[in-house]
Amino acid sequence: MTSTVQVGTILIEKESPRMAGVLALESEPYLGNWSVVKALDGFALDDKIHAAGWNFFFMAAEVKVMFFGAIGATKIQGALKRILEKVSGQNFNCLEVTSIVAKRFWGMPYATVSAHSRHIQQSCQLDDIEQRRTGRRDAQWATG
Repeated sequence: MTSTVQVGTILIEKESPRMAGVLALESEPYLGNWSVVKALDGFALDDKIHAAGWNFFFMAAEVKVMFFGAIGATKIQGALKRILEKVSGQNFNCLEVTSIVAKRFWGMPYATVSAHSRHIQQSCQLDDIEQRRTGRRDAQWATG
């Protein structure tokens, strides 16, 4: 959990062995089954995925959470945990941090963290939720 999360950071759920073998992404554990992709932002990761013949989908729906206090690694991690809980039912395998904004209201510091779900898959047509659920279950079974 030493990764610094900033705008553009990509979190990826524990990969299926097939995806890991094809994409060979370098990542480090961050939160539960989620890891931070190292040295690649969304654009560079998209290029790498397309070069391997896979697809990287971007979901338009933005998910935001707010927290009180100054921006810090622990607070951002807590915010991302809440975001991941909100989107977990959609069964997408990536999340891109799109905004971290500090503000004040009557002198009280607070921040909002925004993210968009992303999904890596081989097919060029986005799998429906049941196919994504099955893929997630299979990946979890295969990786133990």
